[in-house]
Amino acid sequence: MLKIHNNLTRNKEPFVPIEPGKVGMYVCGMTVYDYCHLGHARVLVVFDSIARYLRYSGYEVTYVRNITDIDDKIIARAAENGESFESLTGRFIEAMNEDAAALGVIPPDQEPRATRYIDQIIRMIEALFRNGYAYVAGNGDVCYDVSKFSDYGRLSGKKLDELKAGARVGVEAGKDDPLDFVLWKLAKPGEPSWDSPWGAGRPGWHIECSAMSTHCLGDHFDIHGGGLDLQFPHHENEIAQSCGATGKPFVNVWIHNGFVRVDDEKMSKSLGNFFTVREVLKQYRPEEVRYFILSSHYRSPLNYSTENLDEARAALARLYTSLRDTTPADTDIDEKYRQAFCEVMDDDFNTARAIAVLHDIAGQLNRCADKQSSEAAGLAATMKSLGEVLGLLQSDPVEYLQSHAGTGGDGLADDDIQALIDQRNQARADRDFAEADRIRDLLQEQGISLEDGPEGTIWRRQ
Repeated sequence: MLKIHNNLTRNKEPFVPIEPGKVGMYVCGMTVYDYCHLGHARVLVVFDSIARYLRYSGYEVTYVRNITDIDDKIIARAAENGESFESLTGRFIEAMNEDAAALGVIPPDQEPRATRYIDQIIRMIEALFRNGYAYVAGNGDVCYDVSKFSDYGRLSGKKLDELKAGARVGVEAGKDDPLDFVLWKLAKPGEPSWDSPWGAGRPGWHIECSAMSTHCLGDHFDIHGGGLDLQFPHHENEIAQSCGATGKPFVNVWIHNGFVRVDDEKMSKSLGNFFTVREVLKQYRPEEVRYFILSSHYRSPLNYSTENLDEARAALARLYTSLRDTTPADTDIDEKYRQAFCEVMDDDFNTARAIAVLHDIAGQLNRCADKQSSEAAGLAATMKSLGEVLGLLQSDPVEYLQSHAGTGGDGLADDDIQALIDQRNQARADRDFAEADRIRDLLQEQGISLEDGPEGTIWRRQ
């Protein structure tokens, strides 16, 4: 049975959908004023793999991932560029979709944009006024009264008294309390705005997701996800708004993926270790980046380094190498490995251990004396089928390995070559000389010559 770590309860719990056989999942997407970075890539890939596995498990999934296409940063960047905010966001939405497609991310079922949900946002704010949660601040903004929501802080584990003690002295921008947050922001001259009962303005960031998610999935749905940085205050505020407006529970299960670190330091522009997806894809193939992201459990920190990505490159090449010269069978997959795969994925979507199962299959496949045997064909089919659940191993192995280039585009990368040599050495130790010869032939086709000597195997590019 699928169990998910629910950040609302801080426990790993059996997953029971609201409607049997169906899952509604909403994930906070991108604020589109710049290119996607590695943190965005992790969100895209992690929740894509979760949606894939839920569907593989037989659920009918409605996956919604929003786009924030209006906020202060978008307005500032558009003004800096001397262009309309629509032009700016349109360009970066297209870039985001290109990056997602490169990483093998299946488009969500719905991708609502904040500017197209203004009417729904206004109606939700009106409901908050009716229910006593909203007020007009001294500066004309509409704010949410946090003190009226008794469950505020439950998701993040924060208490109101502690939050107030840590807040800045004084009341910011005419709010009744420093913890109150903006629902509708009064527009300044020259800013994009929409008419509302409280004057021309634009929605606050938090209310956008509440309005879009409930419109697409209903007032009460199964799963809400996003990066760990959104847990507070964004997701905490979503709960307060949505419950305050509808009077119903909002979300049953909250899933947050961990932070991306760079060489064990927090990724940030100020540290100069901030990488866009496009920068990384100049050095590594998209499937290598996807493999790298999924090789860590989604809740763990993900440490970006060239060494870790090189390891992902070599490991993925090993999987493709095991599939070479084998034709996957059009038969049922190996049930033993399927069960092992599902067991670890049912344990809070543990993609790291699921990838280990793929390597176990590859090891068994490499031990097949006849690569065209029914056993080899079944193992190859199992690898391809389970790999598809993770968005991996769907390329033709021969084409993949022939085009598998290092950063200079000169054939296999050094780490990949050494990985194949290590496999060959193991095959020789196991007296599997057919496999050892096959790997030597593969390397020769890639322009790599080998010399075996008393100190080991030396290789050189021809």
